[in-house]
Amino acid sequence: MLEDIKRTLWATADKLRANMDAAEYKHLVLGLIFVKYISDTFAARRAELTTRLTDPADDYYFANATPADLEQELEDRDYYKEVNAFWVSEPARWESLRAAAKQPDIGKRIDKALTLIETENAKLKGILDKRYARAQLPDGKLGELVDLVSTIGFGDNPSTARDILGQVYEYFLGMFASAEGKRGGQFYTPASIVKTLVAVLSPHSGQVYDPCCGSGGMFVQSEKFIEAHGGKLGDVSIYGQEANPTTWRLAAMNLAIRGIDFNLGREPGDTFTRNQHADLRADFILANPPFNISDWWHGSLTGDPRWVYGDPPQGNANYAWLQHMLHHLKPTGRAGIVLANGSMSSSQNSEGTIRAAMVEADVVEVIVALPGQLFFNTQIPACLWFLVKKKTLRKGEVLFVDIRCSGPRKAQHWFARR
Repeated sequence: MLEDIKRTLWATADKLRANMDAAEYKHLVLGLIFVKYISDTFAARRAELTTRLTDPADDYYFANATPADLEQELEDRDYYKEVNAFWVSEPARWESLRAAAKQPDIGKRIDKALTLIETENAKLKGILDKRYARAQLPDGKLGELVDLVSTIGFGDNPSTARDILGQVYEYFLGMFASAEGKRGGQFYTPASIVKTLVAVLSPHSGQVYDPCCGSGGMFVQSEKFIEAHGGKLGDVSIYGQEANPTTWRLAAMNLAIRGIDFNLGREPGDTFTRNQHADLRADFILANPPFNISDWWHGSLTGDPRWVYGDPPQGNANYAWLQHMLHHLKPTGRAGIVLANGSMSSSQNSEGTIRAAMVEADVVEVIVALPGQLFFNTQIPACLWFLVKKKTLRKGEVLFVDIRCSGPRKAQHWFARR
């Protein structure tokens, strides 16, 4: 049922965008889904309060209150903060926007609503993308989009609505990544890859870090894993960083829409030159850094303490990412990283020397060669690196897993000794 709903919503939304590029359009759609979510959770809390404030048997009972008194009491922000619900002032509430959907100034109204939401909720400051008034949609299409998003929610239960909206948001992220092609990979890692990393690392509790977090998929799957194994939301602390400002906003909204607390740094920023979690030592690191980037180097990185196993080549960041992850692991921590297959064998510009030093130090636990055609943005073959600071099993060994084989054949496993 939900899959049919998601497909129908996508087909309708995609039709509405007319000739607008998917890279631009996704921010309009995902921003509206986010506003719908926080407005729905606010409305659900308000309805709950109304019931409790008028029930003499409830601790919240507001005795002898007139309708005006009750309305004023319902506007007390403390009631919403105590359950971690975002405060939404009246002009920013979804029903106000929906009522004005056919007005020619609906874009300005949405931008104003986003400004009000940011003003009232410090956690969202600088996150919401106010671009609706200048959106290049044909007349009436933005209003139609508001009407479409209005159909999402299905029920008064906040946890159910959160799950549905979260799944719709995640589905749209994937569909936009597919529509954008190469650029889509900048913010979206295929769910199969993320689930594999999470299943191997099993982040039940502690600090989870992604230094190139894209739209936050690693964090969402980590929380799903915890809940599926009997844990609860908040058993892990989320830390991330992302250089692309629009993708950084997508990540913040993706986490907020699921009620996940997070620290993505004060602002978007390059992880190598503006490391916003310099003192962090995490229990788990999950990351899909951009493959083989050549323009990452800055003179300030010379002699950086992260380069324990050798200075990374200035023309390729793969071994800078690997050493950055190791630097930020706790002594008992584990990391899972997606990299291009070339990282396993390249010997150009000191990469082979760094890799040998890492193997000699026994910090490489497992390497997995992945099947092809997994990524939206590249056909480059990829692999997974699993790193540790201190091994408890297979000391002095690296486990290699080859799952490039097709059909029912079992994956090939073999050990490589130092």
